Amino acid sequence: MKKYEIICPIRKANPYRRMIKATKEHTTIPNLLNRNFKQNMPEKVLLIDITYLFYGTGKKAYLSTIKDRSTNEILAYNISEKLTLNIATDTIDKLMNEGEIKLTEDAFIHSDQGFHYTSPKFQSLVKSYTIHVEAW
Repeated sequence: MKKYEIICPIRKANPYRRMIKATKEHTTIPNLLNRNFKQNMPEKVLLIDITYLFYGTGKKAYLSTIKDRSTNEILAYNISEKLTLNIATDTIDKLMNEGEIKLTEDAFIHSDQGFHYTSPKFQSLVKSYTIHVEAW
């Protein structure tokens, strides 16, 4: 690299990632289902995720959905123009308060390890509805 005068810049560490690790506020969640999603029992394994929707001229919206893995039915959804924690918590609230959903006693909500799902606010909300939190 010296011969050709190539310089490799060293990337600085992300200060926000370091802060989150230091406070240990966002914790990882165990993978209890081991990807055994098909339980042949409706409303036992729920999948939650956020997707991006592009519309108009460069506009973006976010769609958070909760899907029943057994029936592949969308049980609750929420659309937002901003990607904040509220999009995930509002989707859980809609599931529990607006629908006629009767979750089993040992229901799981499965998500990725994203910021929304590892936050203490989201985890405590889900646990307040007596749903097990699960992630991969």
